[in-house]
Amino acid sequence: MSEKLGIMVCGHGSRNQNAAREFAIIAEALRARNPDMPVEYGYLEFCNPVISAGLDKLRAEGVTRVLAVPGMLFAAGHAKNDIPSVLNTYQAQNPGMVINYGRELGIDLKMIRAAGDRIQQAVDEANRTLGVVDKHDTLLMVVGRGSSDPDANSNVSKVMRMLWEGMGFGWGETCYSGVTFPLVEPGLTHAAKLGYKRIIVFPYFLFTGVLVKRIYSYTDEVAARHPEIQFVKASYLNDHPLVLDAFQDRVKEILEGAAVMNCQMCKYREQVLGFEADIGQPQESHHHHVEGIGGGLENCPCGGDCDASCRDPDFCKEHGLPWTPVHSHAEPNDHEPAFDYTPLTTLGGKYGHLMNAAPDAELDAVMSAPSSGKAHVHEHGPNCGCDHHHGHEHAHHDHQDHDHHDDHGHDHSHGHDHGHAHSHGHAHGHTHDHGHHDHHHAPYPHADHPLGPKSMQKKK
Repeated sequence: MSEKLGIMVCGHGSRNQNAAREFAIIAEALRARNPDMPVEYGYLEFCNPVISAGLDKLRAEGVTRVLAVPGMLFAAGHAKNDIPSVLNTYQAQNPGMVINYGRELGIDLKMIRAAGDRIQQAVDEANRTLGVVDKHDTLLMVVGRGSSDPDANSNVSKVMRMLWEGMGFGWGETCYSGVTFPLVEPGLTHAAKLGYKRIIVFPYFLFTGVLVKRIYSYTDEVAARHPEIQFVKASYLNDHPLVLDAFQDRVKEILEGAAVMNCQMCKYREQVLGFEADIGQPQESHHHHVEGIGGGLENCPCGGDCDASCRDPDFCKEHGLPWTPVHSHAEPNDHEPAFDYTPLTTLGGKYGHLMNAAPDAELDAVMSAPSSGKAHVHEHGPNCGCDHHHGHEHAHHDHQDHDHHDDHGHDHSHGHDHGHAHSHGHAHGHTHDHGHHDHHHAPYPHADHPLGPKSMQKKK
């Protein structure tokens, strides 16, 4: 029996319906570039179709080998753990199908050129409408997603440097939309002190969504405090032809067996400075509880262009919308522990008594925790191209404030009852009994950084 190839584009998902429509363009572009292969797409959370539904369609079309491409700029928890976990599970349940997993878009000259085009478009428009400002009097602020994976965060800095040096701006800075530091508001506040006449804010994002809208909102806030500076909001990458070409390159890499992850800088494989506790964590996905849930509230004033206002209780009260507490992976809160000390390989259950310890004692214990020495076999995903086993099994533990958009306040002691109205178009009071202990999030070492996640909680 001859093999039949198909392409699967794997995305994160968003409550913002415009973001979902933009992501679908990737699949359409790949269909045009690969007319002999069926192409499907799916999401981890908050959007339909989910990844498994896309794979079901490919299987129904007789596909026996799937070329799975992550719709991710950089390899953090979603690309390293969540998507591979879904793909591995599906392949195990469907032994007649082989799934080859590609790599993220990463540091790529096509992506750099696409970003340069978006920035130049913003510069040209600002010069036309606001007056010409010399590039040497302009500061470029590149805004990344933000992750607890230092390798992914450092890639944003490299993109910024290549854009700064390539385009000749007077100065360049990097900030992030969540999880790490500096966040957008403190980053722009700092940048405003440097004396530049214009600040270009460029979200290095593929699509619109809650986070991009939040970036622009913070830009407006800082700009209002600094009327002497010209703040210019550049567009995100979206469907730039070079971005679509980069996706096609990732498909070609899978076919050629060249889809190699950057394992030497992986915090789950090596002892990365400040993240030693993450090495050897089990690979798992934490998106099961929001998989397939729809987008924003149907009767929300956002009209599908969600900006996360529905996470604010005052907004919900004003508009008669349901509200549930924020579910965060960034740090401990009233709704779930950020770290389960009992089952993880790294801690071996030795530090359960620290659940209620002071944060500094907790962090010291986690950081100095000895490895169990137990070796686990792991692949980044089905036939990821690493051409080796890493000698461990790793987990998401990205505990990103990645807008876990169902905003629920459930208890992960399991067999938990949501019993609330999700902020995605329908209310349900069903019970999710997962039958296992998951959501094991190693604490992000810098969760208390004054310019990072805690600063986002300040009441405006």
